[in-house]
Amino acid sequence: MVIPLVMDLMAGNGHAGVFFEAGLLTCLTGGLVALASANAVGERLSIQQTFLLTTGVWVVLPFFGAIPFVVGATEASVTDAYFEAMSGLTTTGATVFNGLDDLPEGLLLWRSMLQWFGGIGIIVVAMAFLPELRVGGMQIFRSEAFDTSGKVLPRAAEIASRISIVYVILTVVCTLCYIGVGMGFFDALNHALTSISTGGFSTRDASFGAFQGPPEYIAAIFMILASLPFVRYVQLMTGTARPLFSDSQIRVFLIVVTGLVIFLTGYRMIVNGDNPEHSFREAIFNVTSIITGTGYASVDYQLWGPVPVVVFFFIGLVGGCAGSTCCSVKIFRYQLLFRAIETQIRRIHSPHGVFTLKYEGRSVGEDVISSVMAFVTMFVVSLGILTVLLSATGLDFVTSVSGAAAALANIGPGLGDIIGPAGNYATLSDTAKWLLTAGMLVGRLELMVVLVIFTARFWRS
Repeated sequence: MVIPLVMDLMAGNGHAGVFFEAGLLTCLTGGLVALASANAVGERLSIQQTFLLTTGVWVVLPFFGAIPFVVGATEASVTDAYFEAMSGLTTTGATVFNGLDDLPEGLLLWRSMLQWFGGIGIIVVAMAFLPELRVGGMQIFRSEAFDTSGKVLPRAAEIASRISIVYVILTVVCTLCYIGVGMGFFDALNHALTSISTGGFSTRDASFGAFQGPPEYIAAIFMILASLPFVRYVQLMTGTARPLFSDSQIRVFLIVVTGLVIFLTGYRMIVNGDNPEHSFREAIFNVTSIITGTGYASVDYQLWGPVPVVVFFFIGLVGGCAGSTCCSVKIFRYQLLFRAIETQIRRIHSPHGVFTLKYEGRSVGEDVISSVMAFVTMFVVSLGILTVLLSATGLDFVTSVSGAAAALANIGPGLGDIIGPAGNYATLSDTAKWLLTAGMLVGRLELMVVLVIFTARFWRS
């Protein structure tokens, strides 16, 4: 909070005191918690403690991240402030704030920083904690993590230190690229923070509509880079480039993005009568923004027609690669599901044959497939339940189902006149906002991490 404090002091807008108060309260609370638990620093975490720590961190931090929104220029209610902070730390990008163009610089920077911290936080969770917790098939990436003899916290610290270097480098390069195509320093910095985290918060009410042109190409490039496994960048820095180019996750993701861009570019040219460059730019920017879960909006793509709207809804449920800042179901799970179906068909065709499901040249155990299937099933079930609960608050079906999908997949914008790319979540009821906040948390932590805590078996074991 010192960083936005300094920003406000430099801007001379009289808002710096907000971050001093918020920072002091946060520091005192964190210090007391650290002192209270100092005698257990050397102990290893049990599985139950790891589940509770992972969930607890993502529940508690938004309360402190929300303080500047409550006491600052937005004067937000606790509901709105916590919603915004949770949206930031989960890199969802859904906002309840209007008048972003007039907010103090420190507050805008704070929103972007929340997403930046949330982005690197989820990489560490995905590479250090989820494989140990065997959530959603993530155990398949155990060998991708750094070996620290099974100790969760040392692995998390090592992964964080190495990935932080890559994360900072990408952010700096992205900032410079934005400046190079005409963005001012402040806008460039904020959008670099939210591009690399695939978060989607902007400094303008018009989002990326205020920066149409070359900045859209820069954003698309860095959103794609942020959607690739960060462990591959670490390997690249150590002189091992082969995994980056041989990773099937990366190949499939890039093929999907390319196919979607070609399809929508052609659609815009043929059906909407748009020119080739503009069609391509809008297609690559918006496809990348939605499939990566970033959630920037440069135009209201609902005006393109029903086919693109359906496409955008479903690609939001795809996501990027595991071990990136992306969210949603993720490419590797679809790969495993299709290969499991293929293997089952072959077994039916040749009952006496022996067929082994492989991924990246390694045999995949039944526990991984079961975990992936359980994840996908729970994702669909959770989507249905959240849609019904949102409908019960008085929202129409399109707003409910797209809002549920946007929260669980951490996309940001939904569909419809209220929460579509041209709107935001400000007018929703407090009940709907809390439901969506819970959806963001559950979706960001791969569903099972949170849901398992609510089972009696978890507390008995």
